[in-house]
Amino acid sequence: MAVPSSHEVTLMLQAWSEGDQTALEKLAPVVEGELRRLARHYLAQERPGHTLQTTALINEAWLRLIDWKQVRWQNRAHFFGVSARLMRYILVGFARARRQQKRGGTAQRVSLEEAATVSADRSDDLIAVEDALQALAKYDARKCQIVELRFFGGLSVEEAAEVMKLAPITIMREWKKAKAWLYRELAAEKGDGA
Repeated sequence: MAVPSSHEVTLMLQAWSEGDQTALEKLAPVVEGELRRLARHYLAQERPGHTLQTTALINEAWLRLIDWKQVRWQNRAHFFGVSARLMRYILVGFARARRQQKRGGTAQRVSLEEAATVSADRSDDLIAVEDALQALAKYDARKCQIVELRFFGGLSVEEAAEVMKLAPITIMREWKKAKAWLYRELAAEKGDGA
């Protein structure tokens, strides 16, 4: 079976948005590989022996995606950007629940680079990055969305530009500003916690 083009995937997503269940049946095997790649990317940043496995993360994200009846999928990049965001929310929720179970546990603040590397326990790092992203969203929602699409969703500059309906040069400029803002925020928080 030939791999559908980006345009064909977009057409399937739009048909699914309009209630075509056969489009969903055709779409599921097509996007499964990319969802698996996203899930592996996220879980690689987690602590070894993380309870949540790749398939469970994919299934949880898929269940949430299927429940969204009013979503109008713009294109393939939009779908994977939303999928990446959902996976991040699932993992952050999991990390927050785990932290609440610990007695006296507090989030450790880290830089964006540190958050992307593997350590013994990634839950606190993920929460620190999530908190910084929430602060960025209050400051500038567009920059936050670009970080979600680029850093967490793994989208290229061109794909992020397509999703956000912006010029690629604007995405690059905002991406650089967002990274600088997050570095400052994470460094300040790490300094406060030290």
